[in-house]
Amino acid sequence: MTQVTSFAYDQLDIGQRTELLRSVSERDVQLFAAVSGDNNPVHLDAEYAASTLFKEQIAHGMFSGALISAAIACQLPGPGTIYLGQHLKFTRPVKLGDTLKVELEVLEKLPKGRVKLATRVFNQLGEQVVDGEAEVLAPRSAQTLDMPAMPKVSIEP
Repeated sequence: MTQVTSFAYDQLDIGQRTELLRSVSERDVQLFAAVSGDNNPVHLDAEYAASTLFKEQIAHGMFSGALISAAIACQLPGPGTIYLGQHLKFTRPVKLGDTLKVELEVLEKLPKGRVKLATRVFNQLGEQVVDGEAEVLAPRSAQTLDMPAMPKVSIEP
């Protein structure tokens, strides 16, 4: 098991950063479609997607949003954080096979344990695909937790 230590509000500094890397596979897009109920053919049908302005299948925009959520929940501030709000601007499509880098940065420490974070996502070419800001409630105290293993999931045709 992997251990993760969260940052308490008092341990956070303006400019503090973290990154999360993740490659986007067709399976990721299929799983996200199944969980979200969003089966738009631009995500799931290569032939249809080729006829769109994207010219190929793209990942759901909120897939990137989910990666931001994972970085907040597991890295900065980490376990015990409560997600209060998120503003997202999708600036480029995310394609199958892209490697995404989620960057979080502490922008501001607000009253009552709240923190404003920059939430940016870049593809492997360094192109920004998502820009945004989140507001979270940071943990009152740091905690170290054993993270459970990821569940095994399969897709049946």
